[in-house]
Amino acid sequence: MVSSSSSANIILCCTIFLCSILVQLIQITAIKLPPNVRVPAVLVFGDSICDPGNNNQLVSVVKANYPPYGRDFMGGTPSGRFSNGLIPSDLIVKTLGIKDVLPAYLDPSLGPNDLLTGVSFASGGAGYDPLTAKIVSVMGLARQLELFKEYIAKIQAAGGEEKTKSIISESLYLIVAGSDDLANTYFASRLRSNYDVPAYTDLMVQGATNIVQELYDMGARRFGVFSAPPIGCIPSQRTLGGGAERNCAESYNQAAEMFNSKLSASLDHLNANKLEHGRAVYIDIYNPLQDVINHPRHYEDAVEQER
Repeated sequence: MVSSSSSANIILCCTIFLCSILVQLIQITAIKLPPNVRVPAVLVFGDSICDPGNNNQLVSVVKANYPPYGRDFMGGTPSGRFSNGLIPSDLIVKTLGIKDVLPAYLDPSLGPNDLLTGVSFASGGAGYDPLTAKIVSVMGLARQLELFKEYIAKIQAAGGEEKTKSIISESLYLIVAGSDDLANTYFASRLRSNYDVPAYTDLMVQGATNIVQELYDMGARRFGVFSAPPIGCIPSQRTLGGGAERNCAESYNQAAEMFNSKLSASLDHLNANKLEHGRAVYIDIYNPLQDVINHPRHYEDAVEQER
């Protein structure tokens, strides 16, 4: 059973996570956006961190449409989100005043108006490495981009050519991947054992660069690209790589840090050389989450002060 203190820490962790993102989102949404014009939509690509239920429609073992998932979601019903309640993409669209939750693109109940304000194409278990999604039969980033092209055609039918161009160019694009590449494909399954960590993180960064460039070529202009989290401190990875005491698996975290450093540098290069009319912002979630892990009591005290 989870204690109330643990629950409070989890909630605060998510709050800090959201705040760190939103501070950086200000940089993105300010770029070439006229005064008093709001972000029309948020479009998300990636993995389980922002999958609101796309995997419900797939034949895969990677699903979250059963209890205890969703126990704090609307009506206590599992939605397919890999969470007890809302996920970061929901919190972001709500904070930006767009809508209460960001739906899954594959949700069969979606209507035209839902599409106009954004959707998530993310699929739990996906990654920058194409092999990562194949292992568990989910939608890789290439498939997510195919669905984005389909999405463009749908909003053209619903809103017309000019409105579509405006939505595509002024929307916020979030890319959240990398955790499953490192945790599952590289360390757990060893299916990329022919790569060392530097070479594998290069492969991942190339995947991240490719999706930003492809979206830019389709008209996207404002990107937020998430870092990998401290994957060595995820419970499953502590069990697999943390020894008898289940400490954080430092080699896993070091791989995440290497990827993050390369990703940040790659985005800087894109901004300077490829994204003449746009910008990609590196969103660091590693360090805020690592600080919560390393100094839990500090955040527990902060929660108590808010009560």
